[in-house]
Amino acid sequence: MRQSRMESLVEKLCDVGSGMVLAYLLTLYALPVLFGFQTDYTSSFLITLFYTSISVVRGYLWRRLFNGRGEASYV
Repeated sequence: MRQSRMESLVEKLCDVGSGMVLAYLLTLYALPVLFGFQTDYTSSFLITLFYTSISVVRGYLWRRLFNGRGEASYV
């Protein structure tokens, strides 16, 4: 069963949004405890945005790779 485009969009927004919130909280609160690396709110947000962007591109490329392989095997 295939997802509709809207379902895919909602899934990806939940995936990326929850990952971004988790990364922000970890950057803000876990880094100082684990590594002694203190950040302010803005720096934590920018670090999170940077890694979230990389994650979105990575996820897109993996999905395209596997979708391309799946379609080729059905032809």
